[in-house]
Amino acid sequence: MREENIYSKTALLNNTRTDKEVEAEIADLKEGVSLNAYVAGEKIPMRWNGKVYVGNMFGMELTTAGPKLIRTVTTKGRF
Repeated sequence: MREENIYSKTALLNNTRTDKEVEAEIADLKEGVSLNAYVAGEKIPMRWNGKVYVGNMFGMELTTAGPKLIRTVTTKGRF
């Protein structure tokens, strides 16, 4: 059996300097490794540091806990 996590397509990004938050679309999530966040069409690559995902864009440091887990699916066999 294999378990697969299904996540939300959005997450909140936090600017560490101003402490303001913005909602971003999430793509290419590799759980515990990296993700790509998109704000206003701009791609922000983010890396996991052990606690949060961290990325830099236009001189701003952005952090996120990542997208919310919607559910875990258990499958049998090969797909």
